[in-house]
Amino acid sequence: MANQRPIRFGILGAAKIAPKALTIPAKLVPEVEITAIAARDPERAREFAKTNNIPRVLATYQDLIADPEVDVVYIPLPNSLHCEWSIRSLREGKHVLCEKPIASNAVEAALMARVAKETGLLLGEAFHYCYHPLADRVRELVRDGALGELKHVEGHFSVPIPPTNIRFDWNLSGGATMDLGCYPLHMIRYFSGMTPSVIVAQALIGPPNIDIAMEAELKLTPGVTARMTCSMAADAQRSERFLARGDSGELQLSFPTGSNLEHELKVCIRAETIHERVPGDETFVHQLQAFVAALRGDVKAFPTDGKDAVIGIHIIDEVYQAAGLPPRGRASSSR
Repeated sequence: MANQRPIRFGILGAAKIAPKALTIPAKLVPEVEITAIAARDPERAREFAKTNNIPRVLATYQDLIADPEVDVVYIPLPNSLHCEWSIRSLREGKHVLCEKPIASNAVEAALMARVAKETGLLLGEAFHYCYHPLADRVRELVRDGALGELKHVEGHFSVPIPPTNIRFDWNLSGGATMDLGCYPLHMIRYFSGMTPSVIVAQALIGPPNIDIAMEAELKLTPGVTARMTCSMAADAQRSERFLARGDSGELQLSFPTGSNLEHELKVCIRAETIHERVPGDETFVHQLQAFVAALRGDVKAFPTDGKDAVIGIHIIDEVYQAAGLPPRGRASSSR
């Protein structure tokens, strides 16, 4: 990727997350330009482009991914479309930044990672929280013995979501674990440095095969347990937290995916409680900077790449299977 010009992003779909995740952060990352958008609804695309100062609206998704003035395709489409359009973009010679979860299931994720490797292009999964300096600090405290020997970690994420939302649609690979639970599952792995195995899971089911809420008990290593809970029920309280407990102390973190500029964590070691603030930019700004650095070759890797995503989606599949539900989507080997 040439260093003398900005990296040009195109957006597939006028999703609500796109301004917060990309167009607004891009204003603070001079190496990035948003050059084009395409959406199923042309009028919505034109309105999005006008509001977000995007110079070009292209007629179709295919037009955008084939456009020679686009270097990176940002994909905030429904989960069921992530695999198809990521692979098409990669095969058109574009790098991809795809919203989480990166695919409907582990088979799709593995196929996407394979195509990224074959093309030599970057496939990134947008777990923005782990690019904030807060995440580095949490990893340091959990992994370096500040809490003593690690015994238990857990994560929770709940947001009330109306049942008319696409997250309740099986055909779009919906479900609470897909949209919300993917975050605490990723945090358990990212902060601990261990890959969990699922022991047992229980879902509150709404529409057929759609989990409105999920609880999962996991094991990291012998003697180290983990737990994930999530809910998108209409009466759920907006809540998000991460906890790590060792034999000497405990770390508590509220709203770890919050994109605000400064986060506070609480560490309790024996009789002492420490409140620590970790400053930084918006999480999405840090994510975009890290993606650019990976493309420029300034860093060796983008941590939440396709290879990492395969591990995460496999755990999500295991949670669904343990709860008696099928993994999302339909496996395909013909793309």
